[in-house]
Amino acid sequence: MDTKQIAAKLNELKAELEARVQRTHKHTYQKDQPVSAKFDEQVVETENDSLVMALEAEGKEELALIDKALHRIEAGTYGQCQRCGEAIDEARLQAIPYAAYCIDCAN
Repeated sequence: MDTKQIAAKLNELKAELEARVQRTHKHTYQKDQPVSAKFDEQVVETENDSLVMALEAEGKEELALIDKALHRIEAGTYGQCQRCGEAIDEARLQAIPYAAYCIDCAN
């Protein structure tokens, strides 16, 4: 397993997620125009805010997982299940490069 290649992939994914989180944050908290004073218009203007906030939270969680995976690479424990200590299947790591648990422990 080439950890340099995996670290590069994780850093690329991290950059994409950071940009997405920044966009979702801006959409929710730094709107270009103020919300309308009319309630019925406010509903339309803010109807997607909860979805956007959920996407932002999901992105932040994924960023934390990526940071932990990068730390495991530095520590030399990447690819080792954090629960049982067994090796995580390489196919799983290809699909989810920040996976911290083998498939058995993840279930």
